[in-house]
Amino acid sequence: MKWPLSPAEVTGDAPLAPWTSVRVGGAAQWLVRPTTPGALVQALAFVRDEGLPLTILGGGANTLVGDLGVPGVTLKLPAGLFPEELDDTRLTLNAGSAIARVVTLMTKHQLVGAEFLAGIPGTLGGATAMNAGTKNGECMTVVDALELATADGLGWVSGLAYRYRHTELPAGAVVTRVRFQLRRGPLEASREAMAADLGYRKRTQPLSQPNFGSVFTNPEGHHAGALIERVRLKGHRVGNACISTLHANWIVNLGQATAADVEALMHEARRRVLEETGVTLTPEVKRVGRFERG
Repeated sequence: MKWPLSPAEVTGDAPLAPWTSVRVGGAAQWLVRPTTPGALVQALAFVRDEGLPLTILGGGANTLVGDLGVPGVTLKLPAGLFPEELDDTRLTLNAGSAIARVVTLMTKHQLVGAEFLAGIPGTLGGATAMNAGTKNGECMTVVDALELATADGLGWVSGLAYRYRHTELPAGAVVTRVRFQLRRGPLEASREAMAADLGYRKRTQPLSQPNFGSVFTNPEGHHAGALIERVRLKGHRVGNACISTLHANWIVNLGQATAADVEALMHEARRRVLEETGVTLTPEVKRVGRFERG
């Protein structure tokens, strides 16, 4: 296949496990990492014209890549596609930047409002697409606008609908920049809130092991981790994947785990929780590519 991009921007049969936080999965048929906004639009136009499947890979958090790989194009944006901008209390950052970047710059410029993002893994594009957050807040509540790329170009949009762990993005659009609306406020209280949240995460989540964060969304009126612990699956293992002994809504890779191992754990957790409690668990993890079980 003759790509319109430079060889440095396109890699065939590219392993994706190193690009995911849980470190499992097969290879991308084509991994595309455009180095300019023009190259990104050109790549999207090529994908559209060739009828290729498209998968967007952010920071690889909350993502399970199938062992049989991902057909078509896997797109990964760099962190420096555009310059960062600060306009009073509005901060515009690259979608490919780590979520930690907004927290760093918020503190540097004496702004407050996005403390709940401290410690969440992944990129800002992924955070907006899945409306990432904690019990203390959700990403889209502090987003003023998103810049989206399509095969026809780039443009800013605002007022997109969102809900718990989901934002209604237009089909085929790729988030390229995120404009946060922050505010002036008590800086000491902001720092204390972030320190407390980070401390809680370190005590209750297996951050030192490869994982993809929360596996299931919290059903209304319940906590997924508590339900999984209730059915005695905390510490349960399949192959080299294990339901964390620290937090039952996290699955960790003990070394050389496969996507099949992870899927088997997820299936067992859903089955046992439904049978014993009547509650259906909904995966928060994004499943991409081809899996052995179809």
